[in-house]
Amino acid sequence: MSTTDRVEIADLFSRLSRLLDEKRWDDAHTVYAQDCSVFSPRNGELNGIDEIIGALRRAENPGEHTQHMTTDLLVDVDGDKAAASANSVVYFFRDGEAPFRTAGLRLSCVVVRTSAGWRLRELRNNLVWLRGQ
Repeated sequence: MSTTDRVEIADLFSRLSRLLDEKRWDDAHTVYAQDCSVFSPRNGELNGIDEIIGALRRAENPGEHTQHMTTDLLVDVDGDKAAASANSVVYFFRDGEAPFRTAGLRLSCVVVRTSAGWRLRELRNNLVWLRGQ
């Protein structure tokens, strides 16, 4: 694995967190492959970028925000494909208030190199713990 691959995949995880926090659903193609599949406890399995974007839009609550803190990234690159995992803490808060819910997640992913750079092909969000409403 080259250092460049590792940096680009780490950047992919950071861009995913920002996309989710900033609710920039129209930029989903910058982190997800077209044929991506996502599994989360909240939505079950979603297939394809359009289904993923639809679920993200439906989950929006006006005035509620998130802040994703992702760390402990492990990457194993094999050519144009890589297995990656990380831990994530997600804070849920309302405008001007402290978090009302916090979740600890373990992310397991398959990322692929595309002509536009590394993209998520498979993403599994496993809830490890939850505090709050």
